[in-house]
Amino acid sequence: MIKAIIFDIDNTLYDYDSANAKAIDALKQYTSTNFGWSSDETDTRIRAAYSRIQNEIGVKAAIHNRLIRYQRILETNGLPLYPHALDMYDLYWSTLIDSAKVFEGVDSALAQLKKEGYVVGAGTNMTSVIQFRKLTKFNLLKYFDFIVTSEEADCEKPDKELFLKCAIKAGYDPSFCLYIGDSLIHDILASEEAGFQALWFHPSKAQLSQESSFKADHNEYIFTGDGLHPQFSDYTQLLSIIETLSSAPQKEDEQ
Repeated sequence: MIKAIIFDIDNTLYDYDSANAKAIDALKQYTSTNFGWSSDETDTRIRAAYSRIQNEIGVKAAIHNRLIRYQRILETNGLPLYPHALDMYDLYWSTLIDSAKVFEGVDSALAQLKKEGYVVGAGTNMTSVIQFRKLTKFNLLKYFDFIVTSEEADCEKPDKELFLKCAIKAGYDPSFCLYIGDSLIHDILASEEAGFQALWFHPSKAQLSQESSFKADHNEYIFTGDGLHPQFSDYTQLLSIIETLSSAPQKEDEQ
């Protein structure tokens, strides 16, 4: 029986990849205008800053903080922090959030889940203020009972502790929680390791794995080599898929 549904955010509720590409393009225009850098030079500096920060502080939410990233780029290249650090930060996130497209059917699916009485949450890597800004801009925050970011949890997916904090906030044992995300490693296998049920989202039907696939009850399932993982690409089918998963017999080790 599923009582709580917890969502990843980026590339699960909206198309992060396309929005990020537009934000990076805007940032490159800024660095070209202000510093004379080429596109490749900006890419190289961003990667180097990210690598340095990750090596210094480890894998935690601060590695997602673009202000720290751009601050390091400016410091390393002997450029003034004012006004560029905040200007670059604001430009990146405003471009990404303003250009982001929520996947079709997400709003109505979340509304249905709330109507059916499910607890709805989000478990996500990233700093809290940015994820709140996204969900507010998308007009989706109203559907969520709770959010756990890696900044709050002080750990990053695939660390199972982030998922366990979601279960605590949901008020249910992990076995009653379903996690929905786009990454096999960071979302699906990691949430299952924490005792969750998992549902793998693909924004395009073409991305559904063809490896040992079969259909049951109009839902597509696959064997990945790590077990059986239900997956979907259409949010209009989400409620019926959850109902099917919820009514399915539990595995012997879960009984």
